[in-house]
Amino acid sequence: MSAIPSHSHTQHLVTQRIAFVLLGLCTLVVVLPVLLIFVYLLINGAGAINWDFLTKAPSMGGKAGGIFPAIVGTFYLMIGTIIFALPVGLLAAIYLTEYAKQTRLVRIINLAIINLAGVPSIVYGLFGLGFFVLTLRFGMSLLSASLTLACQALAMMIAASREALLTVPREYREASLALGSTKLQTIRHVVLPQATPGIITGAVLAMSRAAGETAPILTVGAAFFLPILPHSPFDQFMALAYHLYTVAAHVPGVPKAMVWGVALVLLVFVLAFDLGAIVIRAKARARRHG
Repeated sequence: MSAIPSHSHTQHLVTQRIAFVLLGLCTLVVVLPVLLIFVYLLINGAGAINWDFLTKAPSMGGKAGGIFPAIVGTFYLMIGTIIFALPVGLLAAIYLTEYAKQTRLVRIINLAIINLAGVPSIVYGLFGLGFFVLTLRFGMSLLSASLTLACQALAMMIAASREALLTVPREYREASLALGSTKLQTIRHVVLPQATPGIITGAVLAMSRAAGETAPILTVGAAFFLPILPHSPFDQFMALAYHLYTVAAHVPGVPKAMVWGVALVLLVFVLAFDLGAIVIRAKARARRHG
């Protein structure tokens, strides 16, 4: 004979199903606005997307033409940001996780890193203007903007890298050291390969944020109407986020389809980088478990 479920067991199943439904609804609340934004941009901006829009320079003060210089400038900006932020952030995370003792100074440094993430972006812009543009005399340039956004991305990069390093089991380190490896060899050949997926995640988040920033770059080198490509790191540049802000708020007579088209291109641009990072992270995990 089959056992009759007890009242407590039935109540437990009901509670579990209610929790499952509530968690599903919370997930839907998070995902649904993102889908709605993408669909809304697709409906309103797809009509403006064509080959000329993607490959030509703007004209008539941004009211016509394309956005190719803004696409290239955004790409350069993201690459420049990660070139400066990734090595510094990763090395800082390695030191704080693997070498530093938990002294008062280290706790203060950790608190400062957390506070860096909450600093308003315009403050980073003013810092970049005062330090990179005026003090170091890099001028209003792509280099100044990349360094400014790299400073802003450091907190996220360090935090993500530290979390990734901490997820590597301590036993892996102990086994490597027991086999005669040095501390540096253990970090290089054991810890970092295991932490690579998490580090990639932090790098992608930093790059995605760099692509969407407007306030910091408008003070250090971004130009609204510059229908030429930057030829060196010391040139000014266009960026999709700044271009979108300007045509939407400060240029009268711009077709609404063009505004939504710029927004759609920016979103797809960021999603393409995210998708590429997902593929790289999946391959890294496959190699780690292979």
